[in-house]
Amino acid sequence: MKILVTGAAGFIGYHVSSRLLADGHEVVGIDNFNDYYIVSLKRDRHAILEKEAGYTSIEADLCDYDTVGNCFGEHSFDAVCHLAAQAGVRYSIDHPFAYQKSNLQAFLNVLEACRHAGTARLVYASSSSVYGGNTKLPFSESDSVDSPVSLYAATKKANELMAHTYSHLYNLQTVGLRFFTVYGPWGRPDMAAWLFVNALLEGRPIKVFNYGKMQRDFTFIDDIVNGVVASLTVPELDRYEVMNLGNHKPEELLDMIGEISRAVGVEPEMEMLPLQPGDVPSTYADIDRARVKLGFEPTIPISVGMPKFVEWYRDYHGI
Repeated sequence: MKILVTGAAGFIGYHVSSRLLADGHEVVGIDNFNDYYIVSLKRDRHAILEKEAGYTSIEADLCDYDTVGNCFGEHSFDAVCHLAAQAGVRYSIDHPFAYQKSNLQAFLNVLEACRHAGTARLVYASSSSVYGGNTKLPFSESDSVDSPVSLYAATKKANELMAHTYSHLYNLQTVGLRFFTVYGPWGRPDMAAWLFVNALLEGRPIKVFNYGKMQRDFTFIDDIVNGVVASLTVPELDRYEVMNLGNHKPEELLDMIGEISRAVGVEPEMEMLPLQPGDVPSTYADIDRARVKLGFEPTIPISVGMPKFVEWYRDYHGI
């Protein structure tokens, strides 16, 4: 297959592109290398992809519809994997217009390009954040997601509604994947695993929000990639799909910190803080739908995944 991956220099986009190339697919990767976090990390990921046969790179902004249209005009894609987005719950509080552009305008451009090109399938990144303040656990795709508690979550819910409209009006097959707290090698510097390892190695206290009373369905990147690739390649999906991709095992934040501190070899000093605006106490994925439709079955617990991340972090920084 020939597959367009947007956000190819991002954390998940890089890993998905690598897997698709290893499986023998052609990949066209688009990224604008924005400065939400250190650009050198994105460049380093992307440099690895550029060495692979079958990879074509485009540095462009998806908010420019002419650029998107030209890309679809030059290439005939069997599927599109839209992973580009403005990430981060807390960043959305102070930078709302970044989300309007990257998560709404760019997504509409991709939908329109897929419609006009007759693309067979569009897979796109949604988020567990769409569940907002839901207290029923685990989170199921049938749960109401009408009460987001961050602008980021609202834009991801909007993506699902936009995709539904295009599936209904234009028969475009869309698959929305609600990711649950993805971590692993080449992960983002704004995520907890990176922040905690960095603080421990620099001898700084770890900031622990909601006084440690947090649960997260931490999901290792390899498991997420399995689900994404399946969503691009398996037959017989419905015209409109939304599925959870998570580890199906909520972990106490303090247990996750313990796994990291053991891997780093440093006893953590913790600064206990209240819950941040836009955050939620718990996430927990019901993955029955992904199991049935994608054969999705996560296998990597934090006791294995967190040390893998620490090992990569030390190697990457030469520590």
